[in-house]
Amino acid sequence: MAPNSQFLEELHTKVIHEFSKTLEMFALSPAEARLFVTLYLHGEPMTLDEMSKALGKSKTAMSNGIKSLVELNLVERVWKKGVRKDLYQADENLYRKFMTSYIQKWLDAAQQQEHSLKEIESTLEQKADQLQEPGEMEEIEELYNRLRDVIRFHRLINEKFSDMKPSAQEASIK
Repeated sequence: MAPNSQFLEELHTKVIHEFSKTLEMFALSPAEARLFVTLYLHGEPMTLDEMSKALGKSKTAMSNGIKSLVELNLVERVWKKGVRKDLYQADENLYRKFMTSYIQKWLDAAQQQEHSLKEIESTLEQKADQLQEPGEMEEIEELYNRLRDVIRFHRLINEKFSDMKPSAQEASIK
């Protein structure tokens, strides 16, 4: 194998590995995630034999993985003139839905956490008025400063993920 070819194959493998980790957050098994990513990166429909060769797994394992991905509507069976074997491809539109769903998940979680942290901040402010001891006041002030940083962190997450959120129109474009 040529050095450049080996280099590209190693990079391809790393992309599959890293992107698979992301898809596993959507409750896909590691094998299902790798299979979906392989189909997605390939960009063209693949047969079970091609998937088996690409992933170094048995055709039976590919068949089981494809069945799961088809049931989840992540992969579809397609027809191609002149090809007698079943072909499968990753659903491009659903990929965008993955991203929309993922971003919304982060937004919801960060907003909920920010709200909870603000409630803690309010409680801390109320209790601070009742403290008289200098050591307690310093401890409260340090905690309050750290809490403000954590709230700011969540606000930044919300802003950045809101900026990244695909519009409805983008999510439906293939």
